[in-house]
Amino acid sequence: MPTNPRRRTEVIDAALQVLGREGSRGLTHRAVDRAATVPPGTCGNYYPRRADLMLAMAQRIFERVAPEAAELARLETVPDDEALPEYVAYVVERLTRNPDLARALIELRLEASRSPDVADLIAPFLRQGLRDDMAFYRDRGLPGDSTVVLMLHHVVNGVVLDHLTVPLDPASDPVSTARDATARLGASAPDVHGHVDD
Repeated sequence: MPTNPRRRTEVIDAALQVLGREGSRGLTHRAVDRAATVPPGTCGNYYPRRADLMLAMAQRIFERVAPEAAELARLETVPDDEALPEYVAYVVERLTRNPDLARALIELRLEASRSPDVADLIAPFLRQGLRDDMAFYRDRGLPGDSTVVLMLHHVVNGVVLDHLTVPLDPASDPVSTARDATARLGASAPDVHGHVDD
């Protein structure tokens, strides 16, 4: 099994690019090798099974969309009544900054809906992300309980899906849409600072 970390990262980033641009049907070892400009057979050497490739892509997506420390520090200074919309807008901004990456995440979820094996790999990452967000909201003292956090995930997913596929309103800005939707949702959320359920 090859162990070159840099080459492994290049291969998995190329796989995400292929998945985001060509969809699941276009994701082959040969296509990934071409996208990564590596010798034929490289992707297959690192990830002989499709499930291995899918798991590595899921791990890499969450690494690449992780929030920047400097931006989190800035958001810590945002007034409480503006914090929730700003946090959610930042999530959408990170996802739409790299459309191929966001589309790859959508494709992984679609693949998981068709393949129990892929679902078993992807679901823990998605659900851990939700738990992490619940802990983050609790620690930040933002308004709302676990139901509100789940609803915010749906807002983000819907806004990103619409923006990256066939936008209902092509002129709309996804970041502004997410910010506005969250502000409206936050206005109706119960004030239970520090009590987001785990």
